[in-house]
Amino acid sequence: MTDHEALMTDRLARAEVDAGVFALRPDYRVLILSADGIVPGPSDDGNEALLRAAEAAAAAALGAGTSVEELPHVAAWREAYRAFGAKPQRTRNSLEALLRRADGGLPRVNRLTDIYNAISVLHQLPIGGEDLGRYAGAPALRRATGHEAFDTVAAGREVIEHPEPGEVVWCDDAGVTCRRWNWRQGRRTQLTTETEHALFILDALAPMADAALEAAANDLTVHLRRLGPDVRIARRLIAGPALATEREQP
Repeated sequence: MTDHEALMTDRLARAEVDAGVFALRPDYRVLILSADGIVPGPSDDGNEALLRAAEAAAAAALGAGTSVEELPHVAAWREAYRAFGAKPQRTRNSLEALLRRADGGLPRVNRLTDIYNAISVLHQLPIGGEDLGRYAGAPALRRATGHEAFDTVAAGREVIEHPEPGEVVWCDDAGVTCRRWNWRQGRRTQLTTETEHALFILDALAPMADAALEAAANDLTVHLRRLGPDVRIARRLIAGPALATEREQP
């Protein structure tokens, strides 16, 4: 096992979701997927084809007068945001934000970001992507104290913000990596054209089934594997105690 493979295994094994998050949404599940051996590079024709397929899928899902907020998984995430005090009409989860942009064209950012954005829209679930090489420790999802640091940009300047107390945030040992569950990612760990080791977070709530979550991860894996001859993938599913007990029932 290489050093990077050992790092991937360790980060996945130590990833955690706080009990306070499961108290908000007992139906929450997260599939964390890590990828090592990525050959860095800019967006390519494969990205463009995938993004166009996602734009077409969004148009089909929103046809016949269906609004974004009526889509089942978007509606579930709006409820989850309200549960910790966020206003979903002002701070939209990443899936809803992408779907609202799809008609005018999804953003073209970089190869890795383009892939997970497209998979997010195609499978209708929020996905986040992080540069594992810039990560400090293991990912953790918890309710914020309000003192954690979050590096972002405001009015064109790099600034440090702090989440609201009780806000659901993804963190590593250095601070917040994503605010409001899956709303806005920080700059420190963002994916770039130089990223070789990446971490992806796939968020699910009911009514999304485990099989649909796994299908999204499988699709993401297929597209990541084309980014180098030696790409290695590892994944871990984390669910709350209620769902874990339910799965153990005969």
